[in-house]
Amino acid sequence: MKLKISYFTCALLLAVAGLLFTIGANAQPAQKERIKFNFNPGWKLFVGDVAGADQPGFNDTDWKNITLPHAFNEDDAFKVDIHNLSTGIAWYRKHFKIPAEYAQKKVLIEFEGIRQAGDVYLNGQLVGRNENGVMAFGFDLTKFLKFGSEENVMAVRTDNHWDYKEKSTNAAYHWNNSNFYANYGGISKGVYLHITNPLYQTLPLYSNLGTTGVYVYAQDFNIPQKQATVTVESQIKNEEKTAKNFQFEVKIDDPEGKTVKIINGGQYSISPGETKIVKASAPVSGLNFWSWGYGYLYDVYTTLKVDGKVIDVVKTRTGFRKTEYGNGEIKLNDRVIQMHGYAQRTTNEWPAIGLSVPAWMSDLSNGLMVESNGNLVRWMHVTPWKQDVESCDRVGLIENMPAGDAEGDSKGRQWEQRVELMRDAIIYNRNNPSILFYESGNKGVSEDHMKDMRMVRDQYDPYGGRASGSREMLDSKVAEYGGEMLYVDKSARIPFWEMEYNRDEGPRVYWDEQTPPYHKDGDGPKRKEEPGPYNHNQDSFAIEDVVRWFDYWHERPGTGKRVSSGGVNIIFSDSNTHFRGEENYRTSGEVDAMRIPKDAFYAHQAMWDGWVDVANNHSYIIGHWNYKKGTIKNVYVVSSGDKVELQLNGKSLGFGEHSHHFLFTFKNVNYQPGTLKAISFDAKGTKLDEAQKKTTGEPVAIKLTPHTGPTGLQADGADLALVDVEVVDAQGNRCPTALNTINFKLDGPAEWRGSLAHGATDNFILSKSLPVAGGINRVIIRSTPQAGKITLTASADGLKATTTSIDSKPFNVVNGLATTIPGEVQKGSLKRGPTPAGPSYVVSRIPIAIKDATAGSNAADVIKTFDDNEVSAWISDGVLANGWIKYTFDKPSLINEVTMKMNGWRTRKYPIRILVDKQEVYKGTTSQSLGYITIPFKAVTGSSLTIELSGANSEKDAFGLVEVTGKKDDPGSVGPDPKGKSVLGINEIEIYKNLKP
Repeated sequence: MKLKISYFTCALLLAVAGLLFTIGANAQPAQKERIKFNFNPGWKLFVGDVAGADQPGFNDTDWKNITLPHAFNEDDAFKVDIHNLSTGIAWYRKHFKIPAEYAQKKVLIEFEGIRQAGDVYLNGQLVGRNENGVMAFGFDLTKFLKFGSEENVMAVRTDNHWDYKEKSTNAAYHWNNSNFYANYGGISKGVYLHITNPLYQTLPLYSNLGTTGVYVYAQDFNIPQKQATVTVESQIKNEEKTAKNFQFEVKIDDPEGKTVKIINGGQYSISPGETKIVKASAPVSGLNFWSWGYGYLYDVYTTLKVDGKVIDVVKTRTGFRKTEYGNGEIKLNDRVIQMHGYAQRTTNEWPAIGLSVPAWMSDLSNGLMVESNGNLVRWMHVTPWKQDVESCDRVGLIENMPAGDAEGDSKGRQWEQRVELMRDAIIYNRNNPSILFYESGNKGVSEDHMKDMRMVRDQYDPYGGRASGSREMLDSKVAEYGGEMLYVDKSARIPFWEMEYNRDEGPRVYWDEQTPPYHKDGDGPKRKEEPGPYNHNQDSFAIEDVVRWFDYWHERPGTGKRVSSGGVNIIFSDSNTHFRGEENYRTSGEVDAMRIPKDAFYAHQAMWDGWVDVANNHSYIIGHWNYKKGTIKNVYVVSSGDKVELQLNGKSLGFGEHSHHFLFTFKNVNYQPGTLKAISFDAKGTKLDEAQKKTTGEPVAIKLTPHTGPTGLQADGADLALVDVEVVDAQGNRCPTALNTINFKLDGPAEWRGSLAHGATDNFILSKSLPVAGGINRVIIRSTPQAGKITLTASADGLKATTTSIDSKPFNVVNGLATTIPGEVQKGSLKRGPTPAGPSYVVSRIPIAIKDATAGSNAADVIKTFDDNEVSAWISDGVLANGWIKYTFDKPSLINEVTMKMNGWRTRKYPIRILVDKQEVYKGTTSQSLGYITIPFKAVTGSSLTIELSGANSEKDAFGLVEVTGKKDDPGSVGPDPKGKSVLGINEIEIYKNLKP
């Protein structure tokens, strides 16, 4: 399917030359009291260590000219596996001048991040060092600078060795891990200069500068009335030689520049050398609240005035939303929302580039998550780049923000490093409304460590409406959210959402077993005893996404007192991190590394279009409809309807076999060219929607479609263009089975970065000849600092060649400084609209309250089966006759369903009987699961329910889950089992009246 053009060509305002601040109700001329310069152009790069490169007179003439952000090992991205990414020393140097008019100002530098460590020199003097490899940091450059016609030289020595250790303590950084955190070394994020008066508002850069900047938050929400109280705090520093009196003022503008509120923050006095926080607060009406798929953002201007004259203005782009976490649920703007989205690698990387893409491509990638109807991205292991954080604000994608972790708790200095990183990340990102969760660890942490992280949140972001938690934490008394990896957890207390589910892999090149290159599901290398499903084709990969999501949908809010708040699928885009499939990179993405969707992307669209219950019906036919004559295959449809009919060329093939709520299977369909149509209906037979696939003609031509940012391709040496290359038939339809090799020729002021493809040891990285998969690929072209016409020609044997052109646009740089700030022209997406009014689900089950319980053995533990704690359990003594547990209700109740988390739920089967009072309502063997099983039976009224073991239980791992380290995952057992096989164990039980059996 062709990517929707809206993510590339939405109408946006052009960037105004220079940095503009708006003071008062109307736009005013640019204020020289404070300016932010883009410091990315005009750098030089040398890979390796060289003596004297810190000195201004060093000869760097032969060094490579680059524009930041730029990883020195970008050529490795997706060419080699994560363990073999180039590491070592790289030097970056920049020559620049600062206008003389700023000689009496403060000059601060902001690095958005360096990997792993960097020593920063200016004019031969060491300015400082940063070593955490993740977060933004800053330095005061004022005393090191020359002004006017004199040249300054900045030099940065970076070190991205995997085994890098903190210089002062010799402690390694826990998150600098060669499985999880792709190592794109050097200055791979942006750099900016801030010039202010000596009385100024600080930057939110705690490391090195020790400052906290501006903090904007809202309270006292009235969502229906669109009202809230907005408070703005700003840290002020006086580096004048005398005390100063100043006025603090706040102005809030909507996205169109209309002022919605001016708040007078009052008068303050500040002594020389003093730092203080000032505050302004007022009720604000007519607010539009930030929401899922609704990136409504405001510009908040904080102004300092002395004797009525403006001396400092800071613009903070933010949004306002209300959050609540409790009763096992998450509420956004008073509406319950079940999390469904992706656990995505924080590097969010692209082939031959790494993470260093322009802001519009961040919006493309993150916007696609929303387009798939995802509402949450759980960035994995380390804090994301600020550009991605701001992008999620714009596209309306909820974020889970970690600090830094590989996997597991830490101690000593490594734990201190994690706390410090969380502090820096919170201060830097606390004004971004998309962040709803602060994650303390990629695995559970101790209660004391969880307290440490909450204290950091409470100190630096006490009013931001964000929950502090960690992976796991199922019985924590401190965490405010939790959830395991892979499994299904439920709660009536803090919300649990699963932090990585369905880690299976499937490259986009493989459609199914009947389509070239004919990939049988499961074929391929088996790494660390992994089973075949890590080598899926698109059919089976999409089906697995449906099967796995069903577990969370089944336990969604509205299904009882204890519920699942959802989960995130690992990962969204194929990633240059650890892998289990046949490629040397991870192919678990719902889109490939070039962000071309796989079928699983559209499966999610059908299942996820709602806050809890599906609100808008979708159907999707997995696969294509171009096969050889005589092909017989199963056809799979993903749909939110109650039943689906399949038609081939207008003839009905009947209704599909319904499973896992969203999956419909039509077995042994005889292929005939033409139109395959799926029509969905509700339970009453009313048509809901339809989807179709058509047979295309033979490949005859190549089609090129270029995509650039909203202001076109900027000739800054860092901007990128994407060009889709499709093999099409005579009518221009993409040929889904085409695998043609395409040859490219690039002319003009541009640099070829290419793409990736299946079938070469280097994945065709940087190659100008590479194949399409499923009839499409996509290539990357980078601008140079020279503007002009760029021409791309594509040809292939047997196909009509084609050409497309892009005009790169001049980018103004003066003495190494630019005033156009990346991302400033990107507007928020409002596609999904504001938070809908009314409930997000219909109650489907009524829980039956348990009064008390007894058992044939270990009766003191029976409470553990209904204590809302999944890590406690009742386990019988191993004697078959004693393997029963009985629950008594407050009153006679109509029941027809039991949901249980069995002890050893992943590996163990239990033969059981269920009795209501003394009437048997079920007899059978429980299935293994990734959490909960539900047993329905004919409705009956009773005062008690008994679970009785009727034979020996059996053990066999039904899922074969093994970690990348080779360690097998916990089978789900709690506590020691008695010897023997006649054991009944229950972690949690829920008894229901299902309203929709």
